[in-house]
Amino acid sequence: MTLFADAYRAARSRAGLFDRSSRGRLRVVGEERASFLHAILTNDIASLGVGQGCYALFLTPQGRLIADLDVLTMADAFLLGVDGALTGAVAQKLDQMIFAEQVQIEDASAASAQWHLCGPEAAGLLASIAGVEDHPVPVEQLQGMSDYDHLPIRIGGHDGRIVRISPTGLPGYDVYVPAAHAAALRGLLVDAGAIDLPSGVVDALRVEAGIPQFHADMDETTIPIEAGLESRAISFEKGCYVGQEVIVRVMHRGHGRVARKLVGLTMSGPTAPPVGRHIYSGGREIGRVTSSVLSPALNRPIALGYVHRDFQEPGTTVELQGEDVPASAVVTDLPFVKTRSGAESAPDAR
Repeated sequence: MTLFADAYRAARSRAGLFDRSSRGRLRVVGEERASFLHAILTNDIASLGVGQGCYALFLTPQGRLIADLDVLTMADAFLLGVDGALTGAVAQKLDQMIFAEQVQIEDASAASAQWHLCGPEAAGLLASIAGVEDHPVPVEQLQGMSDYDHLPIRIGGHDGRIVRISPTGLPGYDVYVPAAHAAALRGLLVDAGAIDLPSGVVDALRVEAGIPQFHADMDETTIPIEAGLESRAISFEKGCYVGQEVIVRVMHRGHGRVARKLVGLTMSGPTAPPVGRHIYSGGREIGRVTSSVLSPALNRPIALGYVHRDFQEPGTTVELQGEDVPASAVVTDLPFVKTRSGAESAPDAR
């Protein structure tokens, strides 16, 4: 427990490090790559400039998720970050949507390593070891990057890339280097002061931030609005994309009401409920738990889960049946823990 607590405190107060190399990385190349992706994905791809990016969704015509994607715009390609287990399927489905367009899909996953650095000192740590065009990268430049902004760097004598991204809810950066230099990059970051984060710490931070994860809190049956992804991943100004008709119908005709909704759940007992535990109200089954942790910031169990739309209001009390968990939980606003931007990232408990 000491190692977990120490690593959690390091992420919240200094800089934590974990490996994201298992994610898939697809390159989309060709003269018509921008218009091709813009017509398929949910966000506004056409407006992105080189060095920018966004979070986007790839949907079925029925508005269900195929994958959620990190989209990075480069001078000669788009780089799509995707859950590693979905890489082949996403590449195949995108390839099947190419008709006469000048577009090619390339799996670049094996070519690079992807480490994530998060915490209030992450920018300063990176600035101390990375450079741009043989000059140190100013910490102010890193701190001023918007989400999904990225830039080429030199780090440890090798070409790489820094991406501003926050999969834990903390200020964070993905660092890409050639795969052969993965261990050297980790050593460089640890020597500079980063602390390795166990997967349990990463998950605790993610759940505290209320960030859903594919294959945990959403899957191929999920409509984006059920998981609360619309504000981050969907442009309502861009025009047509695959699955748009369903999204528009839910948002405009249905006023955003869906049959179920992902919510936060706060428990009062000492044990986090197991994933899959059914949620009840008055003996009626209304949902299930999708992620759960013991929150170090709040010193209590918290969870993400889907509940019927009639029970999604914060403050609603629901039941979790089972002797190993508290008998009740309270629907809670997300995120559970706010993180201040800038140099300080101490949590504010809701």
